[in-house]
Amino acid sequence: METLDEIDRGLISLLRDNARLPTSTLAAQLGVSRGTVQNRLDRLMGAGVLLGFTVRLRSDAEGGQVRAICSLEVRSADTRAVIAACRKMPDVGRIYSTNGRWDLVVEITTPDLTSLDQVLTEIRAIRAITHSETSILLSEFK
Repeated sequence: METLDEIDRGLISLLRDNARLPTSTLAAQLGVSRGTVQNRLDRLMGAGVLLGFTVRLRSDAEGGQVRAICSLEVRSADTRAVIAACRKMPDVGRIYSTNGRWDLVVEITTPDLTSLDQVLTEIRAIRAITHSETSILLSEFK
């Protein structure tokens, strides 16, 4: 695991807010040279800390979509199989391991409630899942 210093964390914070900032702007805001910023970006990308740059949309920008979080309780020996099965589902986005009551949390995005119901039915059919709870995401605040 790459050790991040104050400059790395500051760079990542700026990129989270706007990944399109030019290196000269990043350098000025961090108080370092443009070359330092470029070297840091190259190192963080090479080490797999930064996996890429993406677009964030307002939650309502792609109208007509239903987004949900599905929390899953899994028989412990079968977690990898559940992850593999969920990865094959096109409407499943990110999959997180977690602690506490739930073992996995799955992000789901579908065009409508009927499609969401179908995805949830498919997830619940995985034999290793012992319990699940789903929450539909309504409004985004950040």
